[in-house]
Amino acid sequence: MMSLRRISRSIGFCLSTRGYSISTGATAAKVLTVDANGDRKKVQPNLTRPAPGVTSVSSVPKSNKTRNNPIVAAAFASLRNDDPPGKDETVAVDHKQDIQIDEMILKANTVTELLAIADVTKVTRKQALKIVSILAEWSSIKKANLSEFESDPRFVDLCSLLGRTGQQRSTSSKPSGQAKQRDLHVDDLQTVLGITANDEAAKLIAGLTLPQMIKVMSSLAMKKKRSIPLLRSLSFNIASNPGQLNLKECGDMLYAMASLNYRDVVLTARICSDLEQELAKNTDKIAPIVSILTSLGMLRYRDGTVLDNLTGWIAAHHELCKPTQLGSLLLSLATLNYEPISMDAIKSKLVVNVTENDFIRSTDWLNTVWSLTILNSVTGDQLSSVLNPEFFHRLQEERRGSVQPSMKMKLLNLAAAAKRVPGAKEMLLATHQVDLFVPFEPTKEKRVLITGMLDALKSLIPSESMVKINQATTMGFTIDAECVLDKKCLPLPVDKEHEHGTRIALLVHDYHDMCQGPHAALNGMQILYMRLLEQRGYTVLSIPYSEFNTSDKLLKRVEYLQKKFKSIVTSKQ
Repeated sequence: MMSLRRISRSIGFCLSTRGYSISTGATAAKVLTVDANGDRKKVQPNLTRPAPGVTSVSSVPKSNKTRNNPIVAAAFASLRNDDPPGKDETVAVDHKQDIQIDEMILKANTVTELLAIADVTKVTRKQALKIVSILAEWSSIKKANLSEFESDPRFVDLCSLLGRTGQQRSTSSKPSGQAKQRDLHVDDLQTVLGITANDEAAKLIAGLTLPQMIKVMSSLAMKKKRSIPLLRSLSFNIASNPGQLNLKECGDMLYAMASLNYRDVVLTARICSDLEQELAKNTDKIAPIVSILTSLGMLRYRDGTVLDNLTGWIAAHHELCKPTQLGSLLLSLATLNYEPISMDAIKSKLVVNVTENDFIRSTDWLNTVWSLTILNSVTGDQLSSVLNPEFFHRLQEERRGSVQPSMKMKLLNLAAAAKRVPGAKEMLLATHQVDLFVPFEPTKEKRVLITGMLDALKSLIPSESMVKINQATTMGFTIDAECVLDKKCLPLPVDKEHEHGTRIALLVHDYHDMCQGPHAALNGMQILYMRLLEQRGYTVLSIPYSEFNTSDKLLKRVEYLQKKFKSIVTSKQ
């Protein structure tokens, strides 16, 4: 027996035909059948089911149920035609019939009328979805009772149609109750993932169980199907579901969200809440812990409590941590610009013993050294191991001669950072500076922010000789704008050195440069850029999207920059 919860608001289950014994009369009563070529043919309508054993459709009298359905009778009266349409008319006739069936579904006011439509015609999968969805809605608002139609063969046929996956079903043996339930779950998921219309598929989510919704999310990630309506429906229903997520389910959900680049702060907070309770039960499984940390880093979700708990668990079970897992941990912490309270233990028990030979791929070692640099934990020897021509050649060989721009940028970051790290030897730029060149092109959204900032800056400093824009550096990034101000906050020529001037680097930060969550902040990459600029003598002015809005009037943006400039100059005096 199916529960009301599984069909409330929208239908989230589809019953397998193997689990039911359907009378042959159900097929004989179809008005529209499918011939060997898959074309729909009209036959004389008969708005009732023949009794078992009766093979002649025309000889069966109409039942009182059908006579009391004027909508069905009137609509199908117009479908009667003694002469079947020719081949050239088949498409037009099918289209007309589909329109008439759609109108019948919309006009139906009772369960009997809806099921009668399925009883007398060959409905399409889309029409079956409409009928079942309407019945589910009626059930949720108490307009109809589930018990009235859940065992009706016509309703079973509709659910079976929705649950078909195109695979051959075995009918040689009757499945057990457990097998029925397993098929039911498979059909649930296949129905949701198979519906073409995302809005219609989203309506089915509410009827699924929590494990099924998680499986749908994982399937979407595996298929790289980023359906926003479907993802929003999943997020809402999972976040509001009272069930408890276990450790694996938390990891699966976060991984799916990261793979689809889908961020939902409410859902992520719900997952992290369950994660805290499940973490205490885990005693020997480090893989899901590292997976969760990696996904949080990819999602840019910064929650200090969760990160402290996860890294604390790894520090307490450090003997389980492999070098590659340590690399993933450090990369996530660096991306989120977060140093956990157990960082000293991580350094003394894990980082101090790791070397380049512990990693199979050179890219993993590069990421590890880059992460340690952001976390202010890198050593001179570690920097020297990547800032030499031999390491760069290994990268080229692994990448078949083509080093990714992101790797080149990281090498440039490390080369700039090495100047302030004792014992670090940088031998790469002298021989491979041309090879490390990376063209920088901001995203469309960031370009809009930069343009809005430059418009305001030009109002304050109209002279082109006193402002540099899109200034390239050899450190792996660009400066959006650069200027020099004196003690009275007046501009000075930017190409000259000024003993008492303040050289300001303006960096615009959009949504992707920030971490989300309860502890929002700039991500680790942007923090590293600002630190490198400060080491070069710049005063960095961060202009985050949350404070600087291009939709504001120019005067407001000018006042924003002017206030920031005055604050910087005053602090230098």
